[in-house]
Amino acid sequence: MNAPAPMTSLHELTIKTFHEGLLAKKFSALEITQAFFRRIREQDRTIGAYLALHEEQAAMDAERVDVALAKDEPLGMLAGAPLAIKDLLLMKGERTTAGSKILEHYTASYDAGVIARLKAEQAIFLGKTNLDEFAMGSSTENSAFQITRNPHDPERVPGGSSGGSAAAVAAHLALGALGTDTGGSIREPAAFCGVVGLKPTYGAVSRSGLIALASSLDQIGPFAATVEDAAILFRAIAGKDPLDATSADPPDGGYGDELVHPDFERVRKLVVGVPEEYFGAGVEEDVLRSVEQARKTIESLKISFKKVSLPHTKYAVAAYYIILPAEVSANLARFDGIRYSRIPDLGPHVKNLRDIYVRSRGKGFGAEAKRRIILGTFVLSSGYYDAYYAKAQQVRALIRNDFVEAFKEVDVIFAPVTPTPAFKIGEKTADPLAMYLSDIFTIPANLAGVPAVAIPAPTPEGALPVGFQLIGKPFREADILGIGQYYERIVRGS
Repeated sequence: MNAPAPMTSLHELTIKTFHEGLLAKKFSALEITQAFFRRIREQDRTIGAYLALHEEQAAMDAERVDVALAKDEPLGMLAGAPLAIKDLLLMKGERTTAGSKILEHYTASYDAGVIARLKAEQAIFLGKTNLDEFAMGSSTENSAFQITRNPHDPERVPGGSSGGSAAAVAAHLALGALGTDTGGSIREPAAFCGVVGLKPTYGAVSRSGLIALASSLDQIGPFAATVEDAAILFRAIAGKDPLDATSADPPDGGYGDELVHPDFERVRKLVVGVPEEYFGAGVEEDVLRSVEQARKTIESLKISFKKVSLPHTKYAVAAYYIILPAEVSANLARFDGIRYSRIPDLGPHVKNLRDIYVRSRGKGFGAEAKRRIILGTFVLSSGYYDAYYAKAQQVRALIRNDFVEAFKEVDVIFAPVTPTPAFKIGEKTADPLAMYLSDIFTIPANLAGVPAVAIPAPTPEGALPVGFQLIGKPFREADILGIGQYYERIVRGS
């Protein structure tokens, strides 16, 4: 066995190259795991990506992989791969806070479906990453515990709500990570941090063991350094789960090798749509330039582009911020200070159960969570349901139909991920509407339930990262990942 891999080698590793090096016995799983923990201890004081580290368990799991390797047992692509997990996903025996004081002391009693699948693949879990409280936010400033900073500029946000997972991958503090995307919470931080982030089709990945924000919108997906790595992670976690009635296998029966090994002859025949609604006022010039450069690169691969229209895009944010708070109000009602976790020191004069509920929820939830619970309860209340919630669901149907019509003409849709690069910490905290508008280009895919992947676009040296997204037909992740890998081969020269 060679000497431990030097710290700088972590910058060069991908899930694929790690797997190849492990099989070639250039290093052990334990050596790489320990190297990641050393780097985390050195770098994460500045970044704040992790809320908790699982060093002892990770070392034991890595040793098991090394023993299997020594016995020449077959190992999958993710065996020994050190991953980070958003602290919204349950891991048996580990604390799961959802970034909230109200769950600060909660320990999960079972594994989320995706965690069980990754354990079966012998992946290594380095720890839990920071997030906006209950995934409510676009900057990871709403965490009850700490602010996560963008590895490219510590004065700027990493995006949200999965900012900790995106920052961990961008700063080489994990080989890959899991996040969740309800209105852009994987794609926005991926774009801000310069990594790849995939929001799968609604139902493609089990939500069992995910602490729910909005059950009709939430979806779990991967962060990675490359599109190929994102495909590897997605293939491992995708598929129907009997513990999630909304999960489903794709119509063709499963996700095959085409996810990781696309047929580029087939990819070249795909038609890509460009919606005019995503390239209008409000998009910064630097973003437009980078996204346009990415488009030209894809076009140079002999992939054809065509203009399409998604006319109801302008209503997406308004509809989303009625539907989402309504589901938040229902989902977060279970956190009452009695079940799951207790809030200590509720103060004097607690006389009855109602006092416990009121004080626990008052102290346990942060400002953004309270804002959305109150708004959601309002739009569901008698006399307002039809005027707000029912109307928003009608708009959602129109947005979904926009995609259905567009996909009659094209196979994939190309667009920016965000209208701006990462903004400064504190810049939008006093203006919730400005923060909500950060997700203007990501929300429609969630409302429609279609898959979308964020990929880094080319930027000048020293500039902040910018991302473009490829949006696909339901359960056609292979199309967007295929174009993404084709593009990646040209850009990386591999």
